[in-house]
Amino acid sequence: MLDAATLPRQSPASFVQRLDRDSMIARLVLGIILAGLCAFLLAPLWSILVNAVLDRGGHYVGLANFITYLHTPSLVRSAWNSIWVSMTVALIAVPLAFFFAYGLTRSRLPDWLKSLFRLIALIPFLAPSLLSAISFVQWFGNQGVLKWMLAGNTIYGPIGIIFSEVYNTFPFALMILVTSLSLADGRLFEAADALGTRGLRKFTTITLPGCKYGLISAITVVFTYVIADFGAPKVIGGNFNMLAVDVFKQVIGQQNFSMGAVVGMLLLVPSVAAFVIDMVVRKKIRAQLSARSVPHSPKRRPLRDALLALYCAAICTFLLGVIGMAFYTSLIKLWPYNLSFTLEHYRFALFEGDMASAYLNSLVMSGSTAVAGSCIVFIGAYLMEKTRGIPVMGPSLHFLAVLSMAVPGLVLGLGYVVFFNHPSNPLHFLYNTMTILVLSTIVHYYTSSHLTAVTALKQIDNDFEAVSASLKVPFYVTFFRVTLPVCLPAVLDIARYYFVVSMTTLSAAIFIYTPETILAAIAILHLDESGEIGPASALACLIVLTSMAVCLIYAIFTNYLLARTQGWRTLGRA
Repeated sequence: MLDAATLPRQSPASFVQRLDRDSMIARLVLGIILAGLCAFLLAPLWSILVNAVLDRGGHYVGLANFITYLHTPSLVRSAWNSIWVSMTVALIAVPLAFFFAYGLTRSRLPDWLKSLFRLIALIPFLAPSLLSAISFVQWFGNQGVLKWMLAGNTIYGPIGIIFSEVYNTFPFALMILVTSLSLADGRLFEAADALGTRGLRKFTTITLPGCKYGLISAITVVFTYVIADFGAPKVIGGNFNMLAVDVFKQVIGQQNFSMGAVVGMLLLVPSVAAFVIDMVVRKKIRAQLSARSVPHSPKRRPLRDALLALYCAAICTFLLGVIGMAFYTSLIKLWPYNLSFTLEHYRFALFEGDMASAYLNSLVMSGSTAVAGSCIVFIGAYLMEKTRGIPVMGPSLHFLAVLSMAVPGLVLGLGYVVFFNHPSNPLHFLYNTMTILVLSTIVHYYTSSHLTAVTALKQIDNDFEAVSASLKVPFYVTFFRVTLPVCLPAVLDIARYYFVVSMTTLSAAIFIYTPETILAAIAILHLDESGEIGPASALACLIVLTSMAVCLIYAIFTNYLLARTQGWRTLGRA
């Protein structure tokens, strides 16, 4: 095993010189990343705050815009609508996801069946939020197959929004709850069995208290997603207004950036509050599993396992029914009048329509975001975790990286309009380009990628850097020869994540795209508004198929890399 004490010694002056040069390079690169986050995250948010206290002429009016908002009944009603709809979705989606996660973690179902259920449950993550709204219109709309099930109520409004958002948020809640339920300490269940405790009592006294932090975290994540989502309310909301739609109407419809900034600030408040709660809860979840904990292995109970299998199958049927309707709509000529098979909608969306370049733009933007985002995030996380002598810049980077999660996409996009569109801004040249779309997506989804990179880096022993410094090896050589090969699966995971979310993103891009840089998700919105349901469904299905293909390639390549890097991992543990 390598030991720094047994390595050749070097002169103190040479060692200090090497440290100074390495530290200077690390500070420079980390400073560039910090400056980028300040320019593309903090500065746009500050611009929104400034515009919220200005009138249309640019004059300072203090809190006048906020007072005007509070005295406008329709706008206040939108805020209340956003709150109660988000709470309703959380109260529906989280219990549904909990029992699904319970079936995956606390039953003795065959592994292949659990894998199938998990795969189907994550499909909504690969689809734009517009897809579920379009599908529910086809199921329950005026010409819907199951319109009779609404008992005279309309799908256009809160019912449709709730249905769509439950579908969209289900996988997010499920991933959190699967993790939470997997942290259960088996010793508690063994003690309960020794005392003759019944199943229901074990559920209420061990299972629920043990995953309470996971439930709270899932509720806050779902609430934040719904209150900031723009796609589903815009497509299926009808005349039912919500805050996210109000921001769009104020900025795009009325060109009232001051009032749009006010609504954006109000939209930021619940998101930040939910974010803070989620961060506190996640820390408690990580501290929940001690070193002495024993993994819980559920016993075989045929009746329980059968009921959980039926429940998971029912949820999967619902999820497949939603996406299946979108695929069906994309393959028929005209719903519900001409149900003959056709590929015309795909041809129109890709080649013949006014937005035929949207899918190609999404591929370019997603690929660029995946490559640039994974490089920026991983290098920043490495400099923060593995370099020394940067006491202020490292924590600052972590704070900004985590902060981006609290900023809704619409708020970030509005900030980009206000900040980068100003003629005196030296970064004005980025406005109306594909570059700004890539940068906004990187910043918007920075948090999850950053945490993934940090988790992977913490698994590598810091002795690698110490030994490299003793051998006069620059830190960047260690980075490329040791750290990057070992962490390559995590880097690819970040790239896959960035690609998938870039294909489905809508909220931030809706304010900063141009006719030349229009994306597929935005084109779906425009096609739906013009009544082109078939091409809209076709484009949405193409996004799903593309994301599935990327995930499949990632899985195959990652398995290959894990086999190749196993030796490096063994050396790192040694």
